[in-house]
Amino acid sequence: MKADKNILVAGILSLGLLAFATGAQASAIHDSSLFTTVLPANDDGSTGLINLGFTANINGTDYTQTYVNNNGNVTFDDSLGTYTPSAISSGAFGPIIAPFFADVDTRASGSLPVSYGSATLGGFNVFGVNYIHVGVYRSQPIFNDFQMILTDRSDTGAGNFDIQFNYDTIVWESGTASGAPSGGLCNDPTNYPNCVSALVGYWTSASSNATLPGSLVHGALVDGGPNALISHSLNSNILGQYNFQVRNGRVVPPNPVPEPASLALLGIGLAGLGVMRRRKTV
Repeated sequence: MKADKNILVAGILSLGLLAFATGAQASAIHDSSLFTTVLPANDDGSTGLINLGFTANINGTDYTQTYVNNNGNVTFDDSLGTYTPSAISSGAFGPIIAPFFADVDTRASGSLPVSYGSATLGGFNVFGVNYIHVGVYRSQPIFNDFQMILTDRSDTGAGNFDIQFNYDTIVWESGTASGAPSGGLCNDPTNYPNCVSALVGYWTSASSNATLPGSLVHGALVDGGPNALISHSLNSNILGQYNFQVRNGRVVPPNPVPEPASLALLGIGLAGLGVMRRRKTV
């Protein structure tokens, strides 16, 4: 029995190594061409209210619109210019969904702007936001690639929807206004002790909120980190993809922990945020 178990583990590890060798951790973002409305290059900006194209029940309130915020999140009660994340369990900003809450700056040479829009995908109405090839404050030409897709699941009940986060490249975690050195990594605590790393997660109510493991932890979520977003998954067999279901206004429990690459190919996988206001020099 022990020998059989060892064979299974070896097989799983081999699949994980194969995933890295074939670049499976860099294929999560999909259908980005569906979301083409552009938020012009900016730092800390937001859209006005944007139609979702469907109704989302969040904690008993029906939302048909959202704000797309440049700093890696969408909010529903007001726009959000906060660029340095902190724990969101207090619900200070109301409902928020954050694929990568950090100081995105799309003014850098080579950065693409954030884009968003409503579309149909797989027969469902969806609302998506692309943060593809986005830079970090202060206009640094280093780029992350991530995406959020909200899917109408009213076929399962009025107001129900799914959340999906997709990641292809995460090479920076913080901007200089959040205490980071040039380069976007909180890897020098001696000289930059106040560096604050990115956060990934959601808040839908006081009892339905979470952050992914590695949030606010230096070096954890970036490529090669212990909780690297591209080499784990959640409720998906695609590395870099994290799926959540919102039913009757709440994210469906339990919230399993994201699995590493060695297990992601077996379809095993779960998890979720905060903020802090500080004046920034442009």
